[in-house]
Amino acid sequence: MVSLHGRFAWYELITTDVAAAKAFYGKVVGWQARDASTPDLAYALFAAGSAAVSGVMELPPDARKMGATPRWMGYVGVDDVDAAVDRIKRLGGAVYVPPTNSNIGRIAVVADPQTAILAVVEGLAPGPQQPAALEGAGHVGWHELLAADWEKAFAFYSQLFGWQKADAELGPTQTYQLFAAGGQTIGGIFTKRPVEPVPYWLFYFNVDDIDAAAARVSEAGGEVFEGPFEVPEGSWIARCIDPQGAIFALQGKRSRDAILRDPAAEVGWSTEYGGLSSRGRLVAKPRGVVKPRR
Repeated sequence: MVSLHGRFAWYELITTDVAAAKAFYGKVVGWQARDASTPDLAYALFAAGSAAVSGVMELPPDARKMGATPRWMGYVGVDDVDAAVDRIKRLGGAVYVPPTNSNIGRIAVVADPQTAILAVVEGLAPGPQQPAALEGAGHVGWHELLAADWEKAFAFYSQLFGWQKADAELGPTQTYQLFAAGGQTIGGIFTKRPVEPVPYWLFYFNVDDIDAAAARVSEAGGEVFEGPFEVPEGSWIARCIDPQGAIFALQGKRSRDAILRDPAAEVGWSTEYGGLSSRGRLVAKPRGVVKPRR
């Protein structure tokens, strides 16, 4: 069995309307929802075919009172949650939920020193026994950290999980640093633009047709606030918000007809985030940027 240590192993949507979220992501991404509740927790799984991809649960009332909002959270696998939490504290991070035995394994919810939230998990229960292929349909294909300072953020995660630097792409004023876990490049880190109020992790879901999927987002009551625009290897991405306010992203192919119909599909650099792709290279400039709700 391949070790999950240092790899994103699970994803969870914490929302204010589970039924609406099931319908939305079923329409947009094609996930099927199945119940995985325990006597103590109402919980459901999102599945792509026969593979469980992520979970969904209600945002707890106490968290709402403290100002928490719907969000996607990624879980990174670790060999020892308690040891990982101790290391997070020593490295300047925060612990929001201490090590706890849960329905998906032993977990802790933490934040890096720049306040981006994520979770760690030991002994993952409903997830795959080995990391899913990044290109799998309906799976998470990319992990992106919008940091307050990408260099400090990478140093933290490198010490915590052993992530390695992969290629880096340099724009006029930006660096987009790719990172690898276990030799596999799985995401990128860059310094967020000022319009983004807080650092956060963004997860990209694989779809077959980016234009069709973006249209489904709007039809189902969500919002595409950026894109679609192009990234290397012929993929296109769109950044979105679901009807309850959770931010996510899509990535997929685009038909030639759709590209030719889009007058904004000119390629060029931009010093702003909208012109820096999730691989950090030349991209098609989006027609407009809408500030995401947080």
